[in-house]
Amino acid sequence: MSQRTRLIAGNWKMHCTADEARTLVDALLPQIVDAGDRDVLVAPPFTALSTVAECLRGSSVLLAGQNLHWEDRGAFTGEVSAPMLAAAGCSHVIVGHSERRHLFGEPDEVVGRKAAAALRAGLRPIVCVGETLAEREAGTTLEVVDRQTRAALAALEPAGLEQVILAYEPVWAIGTGQVATPEQAQDVHAAIRGLLTLLAGSRVAAGARILYGGSVKPDNIDALMRQPDLDGALVGGASLQPADFARIVRFAA
Repeated sequence: MSQRTRLIAGNWKMHCTADEARTLVDALLPQIVDAGDRDVLVAPPFTALSTVAECLRGSSVLLAGQNLHWEDRGAFTGEVSAPMLAAAGCSHVIVGHSERRHLFGEPDEVVGRKAAAALRAGLRPIVCVGETLAEREAGTTLEVVDRQTRAALAALEPAGLEQVILAYEPVWAIGTGQVATPEQAQDVHAAIRGLLTLLAGSRVAAGARILYGGSVKPDNIDALMRQPDLDGALVGGASLQPADFARIVRFAA
């Protein structure tokens, strides 16, 4: 069994006002108070970050932003910077989520710049990579994931690479109810770890956490977490249901 600490991260996406977020956290915390040997993180929308940070004070649950701009400040109307997220109480930030890539046109190079911006501000980036259904059917999954991972990490120094968390999220499985089989997920995670060995050395690769994201539910989390290279999960819809998310956090592997 890996010595890497598992991480279960809940991405709330564009859900929850500040009051709704408070209600959600208040319902969740008592169910995960003794989660044990794993880290737990939630990523509310920007408008609820300060409220959730207040609710989490004194707990071990971590806070993340869902996105950021690559500059620390400037004339970028509607954007949020890494220093702003850090000041709001975040320790992590999601970078390159497939919805950012495919709905908002973020290219690989921008994802890399955002990861570097996060590290400059002391945030740990959760860098998402993954293929579309067409790319999987064409047999190019590993090629796509290799390209995205290399671009995201290209500008980072060795010390920065150690702070990055990767998340493999097949686009065809996000919000569709479909999920990669544990074996499919393991194959890609192993390939990512192999790439990290080439880019950063065996020590960094062995310690890197690689999450799985894509319709993670209470009924599939245990099988996924039994795979040797899956170090946790990036959870979408199920993270909005306290009982479901708590069961995912308390996976049995």
